Amino acid sequence: MPSDALPGEPLVPPGAHGATLLDLFDLVVEHHADAEAMVECTGVDAVGVAHTRRVSFGDLAAAADALAGEFMADGVRPGDVVAIGLPSGIDYAVAHHAALRAGAIATGINPRLGANERAHILAATEPARVIDVPLGDVDALAAVGDPARRRVTISATDPVCIVWTGGTTGVPKGAVFDHTCQATMAAAAGPLSAMGDRRLSPLPFAHVGTMTRLWDEWSHLITTVVTPTPWTPAAAAALLVSESVTVCQGVPTQYALLCDHLDAIGIGAGHLGHLRIAGIGGSRIPPDLVLRIEATLGAPVVARYASTESCVATGTTPGDPVEVVCTTVGRPTGPVEIRIADEVGSPLTTGDDQVGRVCVRSRATMRGYVPSVANDPGSIPASPIDADGWLDTGDLGWVGTDGNLRLVGRTTEMYIRGGYNIYPAEVENVLASLDGVASVAVVGATAPGSRLGEIGIAFIVPTATSASPSTDDVRHHVSHHVATYKAPDIVVTVDELPLTALGKVDKLALQPAADELAAAWQRPAAPSTDSRRVS
Repeated sequence: MPSDALPGEPLVPPGAHGATLLDLFDLVVEHHADAEAMVECTGVDAVGVAHTRRVSFGDLAAAADALAGEFMADGVRPGDVVAIGLPSGIDYAVAHHAALRAGAIATGINPRLGANERAHILAATEPARVIDVPLGDVDALAAVGDPARRRVTISATDPVCIVWTGGTTGVPKGAVFDHTCQATMAAAAGPLSAMGDRRLSPLPFAHVGTMTRLWDEWSHLITTVVTPTPWTPAAAAALLVSESVTVCQGVPTQYALLCDHLDAIGIGAGHLGHLRIAGIGGSRIPPDLVLRIEATLGAPVVARYASTESCVATGTTPGDPVEVVCTTVGRPTGPVEIRIADEVGSPLTTGDDQVGRVCVRSRATMRGYVPSVANDPGSIPASPIDADGWLDTGDLGWVGTDGNLRLVGRTTEMYIRGGYNIYPAEVENVLASLDGVASVAVVGATAPGSRLGEIGIAFIVPTATSASPSTDDVRHHVSHHVATYKAPDIVVTVDELPLTALGKVDKLALQPAADELAAAWQRPAAPSTDSRRVS
């Protein structure tokens, strides 16, 4: 059956209040079964041609139904957990949807996680099935499945997925989301979602940016275009052109590499007329990079912010000035509320530059955490959500009179130098505009021989074409833009910054080096003349 013409507004199931993902899937299968749901890139050949697998919404639903039948025949029951340890792609999506159709709860295990992290997830969830080998012939599954079959009765408040935090402050915590969380996320999607979009997906599917987006993708009939694992600029570039991608996504490092590659092969904005927006997040965004992305890709850049627990929070909008995109994470999207609170949870006044704890409230927020050890209710991590539904994200920031949120760091990252609170993200934002800095991470550490207490250590990755800035360069640049006491005391040049499995800078991994440097540090009597290099 050919797909109907795409509607202009997102699909909303009849009786949407209390509707489930299965209600939405039935609507899509009935009217748009042949629309393309996913394109998975399996590689790029020597001449830059992307090789792909494809699946329609109807075939994805049919294959998921067949696999759900296998799950249930093997004893999977509603409320059980199905763990998915596959790379991002069609097989992962089929397994995810199959768990939903069996009434189970899907949880992803990022293939990049270490053995201890994987063991922790398995112990905490005791999954009824673990899917960590390819499914085989998805077309054969689709041929025997019924995309409209209902195998279970579910409600909008039933858990549908568990997403794990990055583990940057200890072992990962499992955030639980239900159907209504996903529906609310779709309502808050903002400019990254429009009917019929073809959206590039570089994130691991175990990430909150994929696990909680089923409603968004199906209601907007979005074709998800999956980059290979590991991500490469050649594959991303090939897909942008050959798949007529309308929404590009990535972190700053990926965009810088992508622009380099597009320049090298002579592809620019004139070849990417279908691209309408470039979404970016994950770390600080240098102004020069924003301008370069917009010039090379020919599309406006929007910055997005959310935590795993919040699912969705804020974002800039197309047309915002470069300064806003680089120094803020925008305003609340859709039905999301934000506020800045003090240490006891009392709200601070918006627009007075008071730094406080960033709190988010919406129905997209997680329902809670799973126990960190199976069958031990006392092991459930303390909830960061208060009685009024406000989630303390653990981030520090302030909201200006323009309504834009500015982040200055994590509560666990702030350090106190000479009695002054230092927020690393604020210093990192300033250093992002310094010539020669490709990326930077600032970490605080105790200096036992100094009356300052703690000092700041900046780990800098230099650009490929520039020498690393000296300590004096760094301190002068920071002091020119913010208070002098915020300037890093030690500057270290590194080849790369360590990353977590979710692609964020792993400051826990940097802390031992920072502690060692701070322990040997003595406050200089005169300005420094050089910086250090660590390989």
